Amino acid sequence: MRKLLFESLLKPILTERRPSSDEAAVAELAAAVAHTARKRLGRSLSIREVDAGSSNDSELEIHALNNAFYDVERFGIRFVASPRHADVLLVTGPVTKNMRQALERTFAATPGPKWVVAVGDDALDGGCFAGSYAVAGGVGDVVPVDLHIPGNPPSPTALLKGLLALLDRADAG
Repeated sequence: MRKLLFESLLKPILTERRPSSDEAAVAELAAAVAHTARKRLGRSLSIREVDAGSSNDSELEIHALNNAFYDVERFGIRFVASPRHADVLLVTGPVTKNMRQALERTFAATPGPKWVVAVGDDALDGGCFAGSYAVAGGVGDVVPVDLHIPGNPPSPTALLKGLLALLDRADAG
C-alpha cells in the first residue's frame, strides 16, 4: 500500500490539459446570444435537442455547451426537457423513418415563435445515409428549417455562432 501511494505521488497527472481555445471569445459569443435572446424574446433562450437518427457526434458537441468549459447556462441559454418550454429545436442527424412522426409531434408541440435548427451535415440532406430505406431525408424534408449549422459535427463555437445568427435574423425580420 505504501509503495502504491509513493508511486502515485511521483506519477504525472493523467488528465489532459484543457483546450487552448480563446475563452474570452466564447464568453463574448455566448453573451451576445443571451443578449439577443432577451431582446427578442424578453427572456433567456430555451433549447430542446431532438435526435432524429444521428450517430451521436453532434450530440456530444451540443452537450459540450453545458460542460464546465463553455457553461452556457451562465448566460441564460438553457436546455429544456419538453418541447412545450422550448424556443429552438436543435435537430441532429438524418431523419429516420422511425423518428419522423416523433419529430413532427415535437414540432407541433413547440409553441410559437419557434425556430428549427438542423445541426450537422447529415441533418441537411441525410448525408451519407441519404437514399437508405430507413431514412426519410434531411430535417427540412420533415419540418421547416430556419437555419442549418454545417459540420460533421459542428463545434460548440459554431453552434453558438449559429444560434446568434438565428436570433439576429429573427430580430431583423
